Amino acid sequence: MTQKDITFVADFLTEHFNEAPELYNRKGKYFNVERVGQYLKDEDDDLVSPPNTEGNQWFDFLKNSTHLKESPLLFPYYPEKSLHFVKRQMEGVIDQCLQKPAIVIGKSVHQAVCMCLYKTCQSEDSTPQLFKLPFLWNDKTSNIHYVLFTILENSISKIYILRRHTDTSRSVSNGILAVEFGNFLNNSINESSDSRCYSCLDAHFYDDETVTVVLKESVEQEGKERVLAQLPLS
Repeated sequence: MTQKDITFVADFLTEHFNEAPELYNRKGKYFNVERVGQYLKDEDDDLVSPPNTEGNQWFDFLKNSTHLKESPLLFPYYPEKSLHFVKRQMEGVIDQCLQKPAIVIGKSVHQAVCMCLYKTCQSEDSTPQLFKLPFLWNDKTSNIHYVLFTILENSISKIYILRRHTDTSRSVSNGILAVEFGNFLNNSINESSDSRCYSCLDAHFYDDETVTVVLKESVEQEGKERVLAQLPLS
């Protein structure tokens, strides 16, 4: 270390860690903590060196405003507390605000239908992720919800389309179906099914009548083709 480094550290210690007799009856160490670090301590004790809010335009504005001073819409300020304390206070307020909507929404939700998509073995190992790229679409014209997804273990060349009417009392034909890409892009019937097999990388609704899919060749080789295809929903 250079003498400049030692001087810098010494000045820092002198400024922030002087003994403070007025704090002897307080819990904790008897010296002034570093002013930034005190805000990050996860404890409910008051700050050792609270900020000076004198001259702060926002606080002056609140003091001079009769309506805002007592407004329940303003989150209270705790100049003597750390950011962890304020964070817990804010989380408590947010949780309280969300409790009633959660209860109301929860009571209005019910199961309309149950479908078994796949089964996994009961083992201690973590269950692999089989359900991939679910994409939701709402056709407001026909009042139908769509869900696009793939099931990895079942068939990587298939994409599943689930659709339900927004009115749960009504049903739609072909509520769930699978579209298999396979080797439909082969140039001739002489090509083997294994040589040009495609799987789905991603899928989204382009509009109410069209689905966009990104396909790739499943064969492990360099220069695998990527295909962007527009498929009519019909």
